[in-house]
Formats: sequence, structure tokens, C-alpha cells
Amino acid sequence: MVNDHELPLTIARIQFAFTVGVHIIFPAFSIGLSVFLTFLEGMWLKTNDNRYLNLFKYWLKIFSIVFGMGVVSGIVMAYEFGTNWAGFSAKAGPITGVLLSYEVMTAFFMEAGFLGVMLFGLNRVGRRMHFFATCAVTTGTLISMTWILASNSWMQTPQGYVIDQKTGHFLPHDWLAIIFNPSFPYRITHMGLATMLSVAFTVAAAGAWHLLKAKKGGTQADSTIRLMFSLSLWMIVITAPLQIIAGDMHGLNTLKYQPAKIAAMEGDWTSETRAPELLFGIPNMKTERTDYAIGIPLLGSFILTHDINGKVPGLKDYPADQRAPAPIVFFSFRIMIALGGLMLLCGLWSLWLRRRQRLFDHPLFLRVILTMAPAGFLALLCGWVTTEVGRQPWTVYGLLRTKDSASPLALSSLSFSMLFFVAVYLFVFGSGLLMLIRLLRATPEAADNTSDDIMILGSHHHTISQNKDAS
Repeated sequence: MVNDHELPLTIARIQFAFTVGVHIIFPAFSIGLSVFLTFLEGMWLKTNDNRYLNLFKYWLKIFSIVFGMGVVSGIVMAYEFGTNWAGFSAKAGPITGVLLSYEVMTAFFMEAGFLGVMLFGLNRVGRRMHFFATCAVTTGTLISMTWILASNSWMQTPQGYVIDQKTGHFLPHDWLAIIFNPSFPYRITHMGLATMLSVAFTVAAAGAWHLLKAKKGGTQADSTIRLMFSLSLWMIVITAPLQIIAGDMHGLNTLKYQPAKIAAMEGDWTSETRAPELLFGIPNMKTERTDYAIGIPLLGSFILTHDINGKVPGLKDYPADQRAPAPIVFFSFRIMIALGGLMLLCGLWSLWLRRRQRLFDHPLFLRVILTMAPAGFLALLCGWVTTEVGRQPWTVYGLLRTKDSASPLALSSLSFSMLFFVAVYLFVFGSGLLMLIRLLRATPEAADNTSDDIMILGSHHHTISQNKDAS
């Protein structure tokens, strides 16, 4: 139970978790989708196959909405740093604030400068100029991800700083060490692959829906739909195993620099060699044990250290006030792993069906892919929960506690703002989600018959009505 003294801090954490959880979906979608759009336009220029152009226009509409919602949801987080986390902003701001400013000065300006050309310039500028604009927007999203993860990774594995003895502020000492901190290479790789895998399943689900619709109507889906479905599954085949490898390398890095987080993820209370891998259990913070544990002998040590005799840390190695809430981290990690395994199986299944020439007409497979539409984003959210909750009770790992990072806000103001954010987010982003679903119901051919001008965010109602008629 949370006492009255800790309740404002708890609500502040829940509020930030809610806003960042909603926000992160949109940048991840934008990053992965921008890469896909660049591929589609590049293939159109190379082959002059209008199917790629139709798919580009189709997904460009989705990109415009997702990008806009990402910008709107991100603004709220910027204010929360000042209102709810003044202690963190004051002490870590000389480092994290500068990194976020770099993101604005490089990535945001690049995206904003070329986004208009990308959205509205297909029939107004040359093909190569438009492709350059698409590449610039994609580069901007990747640069944005780089700066955001450099800042967050520094909070996980801080280095390259000095602490001002009078103010307690973190001051930059070596910017290269700050940016390329120990966890940064692994986290940016893991996140980048996650964005592409998430978008691949979204694109595959859209293709599966159209294929099932055609099958139900007794017709065969057109070649553009089949191409979209095939491309997305190739992306899954490539990225799913790479993501597992990247996750393993990230785990080794976390074991070295954040062993307490690993202990919470594994539900281990006592450090031991030849440790089992717990498939299920309920970590109990009071009794300091994992109830109902079901494990596989030796596998924990082998996975974490690549040696069956390797030593795995336990939560009892750390004081009680320096332990993360193990139940949350334990289950979020396992949900992420389970979803990753399912995504890999879908990729392998697609290869088997492709070999048998049944990729486009296997009803069970199509329904499974349709069901897996949100899998990538759910895994991404679980990964962030594991990372951020596993870092607790620190905002800057081992240096600045969360309770010392919060602003002295009243419980009433935090409760009101929390309820307000939930209501507004559900309305605004719920409406955006419905808009995306209705756009996806149209076929890519419908996108080819519409004007570039309807991709203005304020004109989506006209777009939806056209797509509704087309479907």
C-alpha cells in the first residue's frame, strides 16, 4: 500500500508513465513507417512499378496522421518535466536538456523543413527531389531517436559528467562519453529494430485484412495488396531474429551495468551460479521470494552469462530501498519475450507457406497475422516498462532518486491533471485511431485516385468519406 506521504509522487509517476506510454507509440510508428516509405518510393523510382507508388501514397496518409499525433503528445511531456519533475530538470538539465535541444535543432527542423514537400510535393517537384525529401524526413526521425535514446541511456548508465559540489547539478565533462554511454549502442539498435518490426506487423495485418476480405467475397486480392503483404513478411523474417540477437546483447550489457534490474527481471532473490530460468512466478517483495516459481534448471545462467556456471545476481544483494518493484518488471519482461517469440514464429511460418505457395490464401495464417497487428507495439511498451521501472528507485541510475526528482505538487492538482490528461488523450488519440482504421479499410488503389492535397491533416474528414465510398 502507498501511504499518504508517497501518494503525490506515485500519481506523478503514473501520470508521466501514461503520457509517455501513449506518446512513444507514435514516434515508433513514424520511424518505422518512414523507413518503409523510403523503401517504397525508392523501389518505384528503380522499377517504375506503380504498385510501389500506390503503396507509398496509401501509407503516406497514415504517416501524416501518426506524425501529427506524435508531435501533439510530445509537447505535453516537455511541460511535465518542468511542472512535475523540477528536481530532475534542475540537476540533470545541464546534460539531458542539452541533448533534447540537439534533437530540436537537428531532427525536428529537418523533419519540419522537408515534411511539406514529402506530403504535398509529389506532383509539384521532380521525382528525385521528392525522394530526397522523403529520405530527409526519414533521416530526421532516426536522428530524433538517436538524441532521445542518448539522453535516456545516459540516465541508465551515466558517465562523462561531474557533480557540482554546491548545487548538486550534473555538469558535462566529456560529451562523447555522455552520448556514447555504455548502454547507448545496444538500446538504439534494440529500439530501431522494434520500430521496424512493429510497423511490419501493422502493414502485414492491413494486408491480411484485405486478403481475407477478398477471399470472403470469392475474389482474389489484387497484386498491390499481395505485394504489400509479402514485403511486410520479409521484413518480419529479417528483423525478428535480429531483434532477439540485439536483445541478448542488451541483456549482457544490463547485467554488467544494472545488475539489480536483471535480478528484478529474473525474479531472483539470492545470487547463485547455475541458476534456473523462471518461466512463471509471482515475486513477493515482503517475503523476499518468488512464489509459485516454475523454472528450467541452468537456463538462467546460460541465457544471462552464456555459461551454465555463470553467476546471476539476486535482489537481496541490494538494500530494500534500492530494489525495483519486481512483480511489474518480472511480468513486463516475460510478456515482451513471449510476444517476440510469437513474432519470430510468424516469420518462420510465412517462410514455410511461401515455399508451399500458400502465403496469400491460408485462412488461419491470415487471421493470426491480423490478430498480431498490435504485437510489436505491445512488446515495445513492455520493453520500456521493463527498462524504466527496472531502473527504480533512480531517475539517474545510482545517483539521483525519483523522490528527489519530483516537484513539490499538491495531491489535488496532480489528481485533477491526471484525470484531465486521461480524458483528453482518450478522446483525441482514440479519434485518431478510429481515423487510421477507417483509412486502412480502403485499398491502395483508392489512394492513387485521390489528390495529394487531401493529405493535409485538417482535411482528413474528406479523405475518410472518399475511402468509405471506395470500400
